[in-house]
Amino acid sequence: MSFNDACAFIAQWHRHHAPPRGYKGCVGAALDTTLIGVAIVGRPVARHLDDGQTLEVTRVATDGTRNTSSLLYAACWDIAKGMGYARLITYTQQGESGASLRAAGWRLIANRPARPGWDRPSRPRSAHGTEHMPRFLWEAS
Repeated sequence: MSFNDACAFIAQWHRHHAPPRGYKGCVGAALDTTLIGVAIVGRPVARHLDDGQTLEVTRVATDGTRNTSSLLYAACWDIAKGMGYARLITYTQQGESGASLRAAGWRLIANRPARPGWDRPSRPRSAHGTEHMPRFLWEAS
C-alpha cells in the first residue's frame, strides 16, 4: 500500500502517535474491500540499532478488528526477511500487553526506562506526547 494511505489511516486510528516521517515499506490488512489495519516499517529510530540488518515496525494501527495487529506484525517479519534483513524490532509502551506481538511469535527482549524525550541541546526536537513513558523492546523470532 502507499505510504500516504498508511499515514492517513494512522492519523485516524492510532491511539498515541502521529504518522512517521519516513519508511521502508507499508502493509495493510483488509476485510472484503475495507481497510482494517496498517503497519509501517522503517529504519530503527535508535541510531545504535541502525546497522543495515535491522528494521523497526514504527507504527501499527487497526480499526479494532480482532487479530489484525498480530496478522500485520507477522506479515512485517515475513516481508523484512524477504528483503534480506536479519532482525525486526518494535516497541510497546507501559500499559500495552504485547498480546498481538506474542501471538505473532515475537519475544520481549528488553525493558526501557522512561526518558525525558529526544530533545538535546545538540539536536533540538519537539515533544510528541510520549515522553516519560517506560517502553518494552520486542524482536521478531
